[in-house]
Amino acid sequence: MKNITLKIDDDTYLKARLRAASEGTSISAMVRDFLNRQVADEDERENRRIAALDELYRIVEAGGEHRGEPLKPLTREEIYAERLR
Repeated sequence: MKNITLKIDDDTYLKARLRAASEGTSISAMVRDFLNRQVADEDERENRRIAALDELYRIVEAGGEHRGEPLKPLTREEIYAERLR
């Protein structure tokens, strides 16, 4: 495990210390839990993004039908039309 040093103002430290005490934990554990949640949330977003891409690839490879309509390549004008709005 790595040690880190944080600089926070006295008021924030006091509030964090009181909260940690009321929850029966330490400020260090609170910071560690916060950082672990941040990483887990980012991992979950990445997993959802990959799953959505996998589904898109599956649809395209299955013959290009989605919602009963065949997929067709966009024309150059359709691709750039969004930029012109």
